[in-house]
Amino acid sequence: MTGRIDHLVVTAQTLAAATAHAEAALALGLGAGGAHEKMGTHNRLLSLGAEDYLEAIAPDPAATAPAHPRWFGLDAPGAPRLSHWVLRVEDMEAALAEAPEEIGPAVAMERGPYRWRITVPGAGGPPFGGMFPALIAWDTPPPAPALPDAGARLVRLSVSHPRAGALGWALSMLTSDDRLVVHEGPAGLSALIHTSAGERMLT
Repeated sequence: MTGRIDHLVVTAQTLAAATAHAEAALALGLGAGGAHEKMGTHNRLLSLGAEDYLEAIAPDPAATAPAHPRWFGLDAPGAPRLSHWVLRVEDMEAALAEAPEEIGPAVAMERGPYRWRITVPGAGGPPFGGMFPALIAWDTPPPAPALPDAGARLVRLSVSHPRAGALGWALSMLTSDDRLVVHEGPAGLSALIHTSAGERMLT
């Protein structure tokens, strides 16, 4: 399948903390985002080019907490970090058939003019402790082309996991994005991002 990295996800207990973490790592300011009523979250965004972007996201204190688990582990977000990533697919049903069962169902979401479906795991959490991506299928044009271009570009997303072989095999069913590298080690994500001031690492 031809899935591509859609966006990177920085999480924290507050949106200010998630934003500050990303901005300190990249020396770039994040722009406005919006709120997700169904998940009780809000975000800010940074373009990584015409097809992908960076999202800082956190629980929205002004929103009602949902009765179901929030996405991206945001019921217990922990320290600010690059914690998740999202893979864009064209055929959600076919992708779900290839993905690990724990990935959860595809949930219809909306924010402003945007409509999409994204997988949200249940209380057991995402496959491979979050190192396997959420799957997204856009039902409207995605936000990436509309974001101000600050010149940042994703060079490489490194995914580390103790079961790297199994993770790499599972990912190979869905994507051949050459920016993705899987290796053995403690579970974690790091993104090498090119900026006008040079290459920066986001973890």
